[in-house]
Amino acid sequence: MASKETVLERLNAGKLLIGDGGYITEMERRGYVKAGLWTPEVTVEHPETVECLHKEFARAGSDVLQALTFNGNDKLKMTTAQLDEVNESACRIVKKVATEYGCFWAGGVSSTKIYANGGSKEEVQQCFRAQAEIFERHDADFLIVEYFRVCEEAEWAVETLKKIGKPVMASLCVGPDGDHNGTSIEECAVRLIKAGADVIGVNCLFDPHESLKAVAKMKESVETAGLKTHFMYQPLGFHCPDAHKKFGYVLLPEFPFALEPRQLTRWDVHKLARSAYNMGVRYIGGCCGFKAYHIRAISEEFEMERDKRASNSEKHDPFARKLFSTDAGRVRDKDYWMRMNPASGRPYCPSYSIPFQN
Repeated sequence: MASKETVLERLNAGKLLIGDGGYITEMERRGYVKAGLWTPEVTVEHPETVECLHKEFARAGSDVLQALTFNGNDKLKMTTAQLDEVNESACRIVKKVATEYGCFWAGGVSSTKIYANGGSKEEVQQCFRAQAEIFERHDADFLIVEYFRVCEEAEWAVETLKKIGKPVMASLCVGPDGDHNGTSIEECAVRLIKAGADVIGVNCLFDPHESLKAVAKMKESVETAGLKTHFMYQPLGFHCPDAHKKFGYVLLPEFPFALEPRQLTRWDVHKLARSAYNMGVRYIGGCCGFKAYHIRAISEEFEMERDKRASNSEKHDPFARKLFSTDAGRVRDKDYWMRMNPASGRPYCPSYSIPFQN
């Protein structure tokens, strides 16, 4: 898109950027990737499906589409040649859709088995460089460091990606208590900025409200340190206040095949997005469990601020005062839905389950 603002220009102007949603979990539910492995080989095996999902998020109001490269650096699962093919295909697909819909697009790197197995900084960064070279060749608008449990590895990723000369966003999958090595969330925030991250925040693993608390702590620590940055919030699409305090929802008994009763409603997303925005967060999207209609909810929540409407909102009229003929005497407007506390519809479900403990 000619003369498009850069992501940093938009954020510096205080404008909202809406990210996309949970590609990998959505692909698993559609039968294209295997749970547990979460490898992105679908970009090669079924590129048309990936393209369709990108379009769903673009039509739902996403300003940003992310290449499906999660775990696209895992040499324990695929050869280098296979990984390169996956990353190349992911970039071609997302770039095509981003051009069609006028979106930004980003390439992303995630945590590595090399780091988890005690690899050196050079070995880990070489893994990131291999992916980053592909993103650079395809001229990504910016780069994302996402789903890192340990701040140190995220710092190494930021340092590597900054050498490309593109804006870098860094998102940790940690809760308010900090990373897996015991580094506080406050220290993580400061370290990521000093490593070169232009935007910092959290994604996935924990209850959306817990993730919001984590971002709030990040923001407070950055201000206390006299630093400046932008913040991102890409929460999980499930209610899980009972999740494990360190490992998150992956230790819930329902993970990964019975999480549907925990799904956020679109109205939950309206409220979460507004809370994040009021906190000063200007990059808001979703992670595992987020579907296109959740992204549409973010877009519709901020139609006045953005002065634009998502394409598929043409088929959605959530604030109509009367939706059906059976609504006689009942007004189901925005206030009605925002106050709604829906029943689970599953009368035999316990209120909470107990996560597996180590």
